[in-house]
Amino acid sequence: MKKRKRVVQGGTSAGKTFGIIPILIDRAIKTPHLEVSIVSESIPHLRRGAMKDFLKIMIITGRYQSAQWNKSSLKYTFTNGAYIEFFSVDQEDKLRGARRNVLYVNEANNVAFEAYNQLAIRTDQEIWIDFNPTSSFWAHTEVAPGADADFIILTYKDNEGLEQTIIDEIEIAKDKAKTSTYWDNWWNVYGLGMIGSLEGACIPDWKSIPRLPSEARLLGYGMDFGYTNDPTSLIAMYKYNDSYIYDELVYETGLLNMDISKKFKQLEVNQIVYADSAEPKSIAELKYYGHTVFPVKKGKDSISHGITLLNQNKISVTARSTNLIHELQNYIWMKDKEGNKINRPIDKYNHAIDAMRYVTSSIIEDPNKGEYHFW
Repeated sequence: MKKRKRVVQGGTSAGKTFGIIPILIDRAIKTPHLEVSIVSESIPHLRRGAMKDFLKIMIITGRYQSAQWNKSSLKYTFTNGAYIEFFSVDQEDKLRGARRNVLYVNEANNVAFEAYNQLAIRTDQEIWIDFNPTSSFWAHTEVAPGADADFIILTYKDNEGLEQTIIDEIEIAKDKAKTSTYWDNWWNVYGLGMIGSLEGACIPDWKSIPRLPSEARLLGYGMDFGYTNDPTSLIAMYKYNDSYIYDELVYETGLLNMDISKKFKQLEVNQIVYADSAEPKSIAELKYYGHTVFPVKKGKDSISHGITLLNQNKISVTARSTNLIHELQNYIWMKDKEGNKINRPIDKYNHAIDAMRYVTSSIIEDPNKGEYHFW
């Protein structure tokens, strides 16, 4: 990996941290006064992971000198003046403070993009990012697509030092993946190093399809309004055999109602659009422009009801629906103080899903039979 940003995605026991840290140690030994920061979500997390691995590697390679390790500042200073420091993203003074030459964000999927960005703009050389791909996040959308980024996927099979007992334990999940959604997701993420869905996903059973089948029948559209921070989203719903297909058409901020109307015309939106009833003025304006837009019927627990409808039917999403897919991978149930799931989803990653839910709850009459009608 030669580019400035080096994104390392991988499953469990793939050796991501144990592979990156020796590279950083080597750089520090060979480069006087090099400044390296290893960052993660919290100090306890660092102590259990990257910091523990760093000290272990230093000791087993005969490089560790206790006098050079500052336990208070969590900084190891080499004899040439280079150093490797550890801190967490919740340390504001470190996050927006000193600059560095090299940055390593460990298990970056637990770090907010804004925190990463504050660190990245204060780093003048390479940036390492590693994670288990429990879901799609900013490393996939903001970093990996860039021309200045290298990307690699590692699995336990790339770790030549892995004990056979651990390999056997991991591969048990390969057979279990055939038995449940949970194990299928676990094997996909931790065994194959591929993007999965977060544990506790509100809508876990869906699949991505390459394209919309020509035989699919359009049923209607769902729309969620947004403007400055939240996007306006438009999702088309189709019936195909015994399943429903969802296709993302609009996902964009800064749209006025006249802009939405123009997009409707460009996309030849000619079925009913079920929109957020909290925006009656926008609905009235779109009707004035000549579009058939109905407010979605909301009631007590309408969000949970809509999610239930989706989960009780076979659903697919077109591969081009990238924002909807991202939301489905990150939309999870909230938890109480004891870590137990409660029957309420988090209030984010839900703009395209809300549009999906509006059209579904408006069209599907019987969630068990999957019948539909038009209003």
